[in-house]
Amino acid sequence: MNSLDRLFARQPSLSGLGWTPELEAEFARYTAAGYVPGRIARVDRGLCDVLITDPDSAAGSPSCTIRADWNAIKSNAVKVGDPLLNPCTGDWAVIDLAAEPAPVVKALLPRRTALVRSGVGERSDGQVLAANVDHVLITVSLAAKSDVGRIERLLALVWESGAQPVVVLTKADVAYDPQSIVDVELAAPGATVLAVSALTGEGMDVLAAVLVGGSAALIGQSGVGKSTLTNALVGAEAMATGTAREVDEKGRHTTTTRELIPLPGGGVLIDTPGLRSVGLFGGESGLAQAFSDIEELAADCRFGDCEHRTEPGCAVLAALADGSLPERRLESYRKLLRENERIAARTDARLAAERLKVWKQRTRDSRAPRP
Repeated sequence: MNSLDRLFARQPSLSGLGWTPELEAEFARYTAAGYVPGRIARVDRGLCDVLITDPDSAAGSPSCTIRADWNAIKSNAVKVGDPLLNPCTGDWAVIDLAAEPAPVVKALLPRRTALVRSGVGERSDGQVLAANVDHVLITVSLAAKSDVGRIERLLALVWESGAQPVVVLTKADVAYDPQSIVDVELAAPGATVLAVSALTGEGMDVLAAVLVGGSAALIGQSGVGKSTLTNALVGAEAMATGTAREVDEKGRHTTTTRELIPLPGGGVLIDTPGLRSVGLFGGESGLAQAFSDIEELAADCRFGDCEHRTEPGCAVLAALADGSLPERRLESYRKLLRENERIAARTDARLAAERLKVWKQRTRDSRAPRP
């Protein structure tokens, strides 16, 4: 039994992994067919590691891990041109254990939350990083200069997902700059900001209390200490870690897949590979929450369609002039607004092309000679 299997064996049932009465009610329509519920712990090359209640043990027994095929769902996602329909870590799945030659993922239950970033390059589709999480931990190392603009981008992504962001400032034992913490707090209105050290335990009790009983995901760049933080939270060597460079105390990339790991006090944590680039995936509510201070100022502008550039009576420009709003933050807001507009335009073009493709195929089918 490996370390992850031992961690999963701690869980008394699926309830320890986040199963709720609401999910039970949603699953009821699949019960008559003999299917069972499970939570996806990992996805890899058309197969899923899925946590289910051990069918060979009594009710309330520990969960066990099975490997299930999800090609049926993948084919449907390809057919409709929407990769967001693909299973991802954190999904609740409908499992047919009797399928041959191996169990099969028949369907996914509706996602409560979904952390989605835009596709790499010019792709207009999205990628789900984690599903059904209550909190997303945005990890940032105090050992390096904080990229506040990147933090704002990640906050917009998390707010859009429906989860609650927590900015975790790691390696507080290496560097503790109060001004850096203040800068991050100013860039994260409405979000919890915690400075922690996985090595000394500073702040870890507060973070563990935030996560207890729920589902959380870790995101951030490689080398900020995500895997070390994961091991500290689960109380075991669940994830491999790399040594830090002496120059800047930056760790090496160690996490290669998204992995769902149970927490000792109940609930789960999803560790994710380091994110080199993070593109927003449409939606304006996340951006509005990430920049709620600017949105509140804009509500007092003289004109409802104020662009906050040269208009008279602009409350945003007034805050800029008196120094209560940093110019850097306004520029970051404008940049992300422009990015959202570009993504929306690309997505609309892709959807239009797909609709045209379907219409042409239906036209060809209607003109084909009948047997």
